This record gives sequence, C-alpha cells and structure tokens, in this order.
Amino acid sequence: MRFYGWFLFGFIIIIFFGNFIYTISPYDLNPKIILEAPSLEHFFGTDRLGRDIFARILQGGQTSLIIGFLSASITSLIGLFIGINAGYFKGNIDKSITIIIDIFLTFPTFFLLLALVSYIDASIFVLVFVLSITGWMSMARLIRSESFSISNKPYIKILKLSNVSTMKIIFKYYAPLLAPIFLVSFTFGVGGAILGESALSFLGLGINPPQMSWGSILSDGKDVMDIAWWISFFAGLAIFLITFCLIQISDYLQYKTNTKDIQKV
Repeated sequence: MRFYGWFLFGFIIIIFFGNFIYTISPYDLNPKIILEAPSLEHFFGTDRLGRDIFARILQGGQTSLIIGFLSASITSLIGLFIGINAGYFKGNIDKSITIIIDIFLTFPTFFLLLALVSYIDASIFVLVFVLSITGWMSMARLIRSESFSISNKPYIKILKLSNVSTMKIIFKYYAPLLAPIFLVSFTFGVGGAILGESALSFLGLGINPPQMSWGSILSDGKDVMDIAWWISFFAGLAIFLITFCLIQISDYLQYKTNTKDIQKV
C-alpha cells in the first residue's frame, strides 16, 4: 500500500511540477524532428508535428488528473448526500431516490456520456460536469445501503427519539462509519473518470486542441501506431499506472474496512 501511495504521490508531483525542470514546450512545432523515436534529447520521442511527447504527457496529465479528481469529488459528494438522505429518512424519500437512481442506471453510462458531449462543446469544466452527473449512482447506492444498517442501530433510534438534530446525528455518527466506503468509492471514481475522459478524447469528443489530455494524445497516435508506437504507448502507460495505483489503494482500503468489521463482530 505504501509503495502505491508514494508512487501515486510522486507521479502526480512530476505531472504538475515536471514542466519547471523539463522546459521544452508541448506546443512547439519542429518539422525537422517529425516522428523522432525516444532519445536523450526527447525522452518519449516526438509526434507528427514535431512536438515533444514527454512535455505533452506532462501537460495532458494535468488536464486528465484535474478532470479525474474534480469529477470524482463532485460525484462522491452527490452520492453521499443522496445516499444518506435515502437511508436516514427512509419512507417516501427513499422510494423517490431509489426510482431516480434506477432511472439513471437504466441508461448505459458511456453512451449517455457520448450523447451529452455530442451537443456540448467539450472543455475541462464541461467534462467534469458530464462525468459527475453520470457517475454518482453507484456511490449513492452504496451509501444508501450502509445508511440503512446504521439507522437500525439502537443508539441511532435513541438519538432520534431524544430529538437530537439531524445534522448532528449525520456528522457525528454517520460520517465516521461511512468514511471508509466514501474513500473506496472516491478512489474508484478518480480512475473511472480518467478512463472516461480518455475514452471520449480518444474518440474526438473530449478535450479539443490546443488543450490536451492523455486521451487526446492517444488519439493523435492511433493513425501512426505502426511507425511511431511511442506516441500512444506512453500516454496509455500513464493512464494505466494512475488507474492501477488507485485500484490497489482502493482494494487496500476495502480490505482494512472489512477487517475492522470482522473484528467488531
């Protein structure tokens, strides 16, 4: 766990601060070095316009990570709010929320993304918004399920009968018990959002030039894969490393949560 955590932290630091050390611009065009293979001068080679791939990976990584973490944060908070309300109040509120969740889940998420992005000019904030409104359902269902079990605990029923304020009960008693599930879902959400943005950008429906992301870099290299593998390879490797580390961290958090639950029993 520590290895993956430190690796992820170091990777993010390199993405956001590496351009202060590696000063080659990701936008500079150089017709003399078109499709140049990786070398000491250009670590990850160059693309069809002579642009440095390593510099573009750093710049594009900032876009992908911002979209991933922002959309996962919004998605997790929406899911947390909706799930707690359903589990705490129950009754008609829970039934209404369950119907809304089921309606959203009936649509294939990726095709819903495609439909939304097709009618909106993509940008960082548009993609964050689109990914957020199409990804909160899983978090809401998990939180709702756990909130139900918390609501059935004797001390929660006593607090409700004692007219303790709803906000105090939620923040003091629900929040600590829901935190592990929230963190697990958040880490999965970041990886899922990065993959979602990459897929949309790869299809030409995501980030548009001159902005770039790992998905758009992948898309740039798909037509020259047979003669310039490095264009798509390093962008794909970056996506893999980030999502793999997030999944490992999520699995560890889930294991620790299950271990604590077993010990309580």
